[in-house]
Amino acid sequence: MSLSVLGGLALAVSTVSHADTAVRTIKVATAAESKPLSWGAIGVEPQGYEPDLLRAINAKLPQYKFVMEGAAEIAQETGLATGKYDMATSGFYMAPARNKQFLIPSNPEGASLMKIYSRKDSNINDMKDLVGKNIVPVTAGGGVFKFVNQWQQENPGYKLNISASSAGVPYPDRLKEVQGGKYDALVLPSNLGEQTVIDNLKLDIKTSEPVAINNTYILIHRSDENKALADDVNKALKELRDDGTMSKLSQKWFGEDVVKYIK
Repeated sequence: MSLSVLGGLALAVSTVSHADTAVRTIKVATAAESKPLSWGAIGVEPQGYEPDLLRAINAKLPQYKFVMEGAAEIAQETGLATGKYDMATSGFYMAPARNKQFLIPSNPEGASLMKIYSRKDSNINDMKDLVGKNIVPVTAGGGVFKFVNQWQQENPGYKLNISASSAGVPYPDRLKEVQGGKYDALVLPSNLGEQTVIDNLKLDIKTSEPVAINNTYILIHRSDENKALADDVNKALKELRDDGTMSKLSQKWFGEDVVKYIK
């Protein structure tokens, strides 16, 4: 066999080997303004629980390079559907429509704990205690709105006085309104940094035990190429939960271990 043929074979083997070890770039959309879950707008390195978890996942999957970019939730799901992003994280709940549209690893990436925030001198500890109380308006169509309405349907004997609002009032201001007596209670997922605000502002606010728990999941753009990615991420999530990494990150960012609440 001639040297030129041998050289060609060597080049072909080298090319195949390089292709096998090539690192695939994965574009990931993270929440832009959901501190401490995730924050960091375009051009700013994302920080928070989910970005740290994504880095831990990536460390277990060297065949990929995760490139994160902060985006609003509506932009995340739109970009994921069109293929602009390969993955997205924003405390997403499992839902039939999402199951059809996206690939979703079966292992959760965390848990969202719905809690009630009220003054320490109140008798509010669970949803039934909110009857007759002035509750902070909730965002129309949002997760809290859906939860409260579902709870009301399941508990028709308890009528809650809660209204929907399109006004995006920051939750630190809402906590101060509860402290000041404008409202009796605020219902929110606890992964938004409420306890840090309460501690930093020295608010006389207490936090209930979870009144609802929802697993949260990573969404992946549905394509044949991404089926392997979904399987790899699913495996890494289980390993990170089993080895305690997820619990450590939860303690770091939320001040509590939300992982123990995962269903």
